Amino acid sequence: MSRTFRCGRREFRLGERTYILGILNVTPDSFSDGGRFFDPDLAVAHAKEMVAQGADIIDVGGESSRPGSEPVSAREEKRRVLPVIEALADRVDVPISIDTYKSEVAREALDRGASMVNDISGLKESPDMVDLVAQQGASLVVMHMRGRPKTMQKDPRYKDVVKEVVSFLKGQADRACGAGVSKDRILVDPGIGFGKTVDHNLELIRELGAVRRLGYPVLIGTSRKSFIGHLLGTEVDDRLEGTIASNVVAVLNGADFVRVHDVREIKRALTITDYVLRGKGR
Repeated sequence: MSRTFRCGRREFRLGERTYILGILNVTPDSFSDGGRFFDPDLAVAHAKEMVAQGADIIDVGGESSRPGSEPVSAREEKRRVLPVIEALADRVDVPISIDTYKSEVAREALDRGASMVNDISGLKESPDMVDLVAQQGASLVVMHMRGRPKTMQKDPRYKDVVKEVVSFLKGQADRACGAGVSKDRILVDPGIGFGKTVDHNLELIRELGAVRRLGYPVLIGTSRKSFIGHLLGTEVDDRLEGTIASNVVAVLNGADFVRVHDVREIKRALTITDYVLRGKGR
């Protein structure tokens, strides 16, 4: 594995500590914080707050991917995210990621200051996404999802969830490399909660080493997700401890990056984790 991940002008030295993507949902209907940061000024203020709390990358999304959600048009998605990305490009000193599977949205987001595309479809929805990322010299998150958000949680089944997810991630990440995306600009994400049962999610976190052995840095996203609520019997706004625990275990099992809502609390927990695991944490 390359010991450096590059995003924009930043180089992240892998193995030194865990890095954090702060979630910025510019949506009215996201499962956790829908509507809170729909106003661009509030979104920018929240992004700056997350950077101050320790976020290494800000991940901006304009379409909810919660189970059962309806897709929005590229035009509406751009209306939501582009003003925020443009404003953030001049106001934060960390890279900006665009959370989209639409190449039309990704192209304009990259033009406005984003440095990375977080494609939850794993390059399946927009055939030209991989070429766009390569041409722009951008970074890329390849994530696994079974189905689409509207139907992904309707009885998801696998013969072997770890093998199938690993096989998909390898194929799509290698495809991106073949199209010209630099290997040190690719993250892979097993897609916790995206077309998986509670047991599937737990197995993927438990066996994260199989994802890591692909040779790409690993991103994990468990923040406030429903499997935590199922296990603890808590609502979405009461899942912080479960989020912390699942992220700590993921890091111990090989995650390099985590994608979270609660940056301050996760940063503190992972600082201790990194000191124990690596002897350093800042």
